[in-house]
Amino acid sequence: MSPTEAMEIVNTTLSHAWMVRTFLKHAEEIQDDQDMLEVPRMIFDYIRALEPAYERKDTAEYLHRAKGKLPKLRKVAETLAQEHKRISDHTNYAMAAASLTACVRRIEEVLKDVTPAKEIQVTN
Repeated sequence: MSPTEAMEIVNTTLSHAWMVRTFLKHAEEIQDDQDMLEVPRMIFDYIRALEPAYERKDTAEYLHRAKGKLPKLRKVAETLAQEHKRISDHTNYAMAAASLTACVRRIEEVLKDVTPAKEIQVTN
């Protein structure tokens, strides 16, 4: 996959993460839980870090930033997946956790498949 295709797929994937962020940002149940509040904050930070490069269509910088910040996004996705039942057993939380996990997984796949592969290497 070309860097441009990769950038577009990651950007579209992040639109789904943004919806998770919006749900969590307005969820009353997490407002006093600092660990859970970190989830929407990190999603916001990740997307905003990539936004200027996307607007300039600078694929190299976009993919570099996507790779560099991915461990933090992965960490909050794991936190949400592990901790959401502590907050609420409502389906909204389960689906938000599944959605964010899927977003991270898709970004990892795209970054591994982009050519030239030497530019972007995702490590777990």
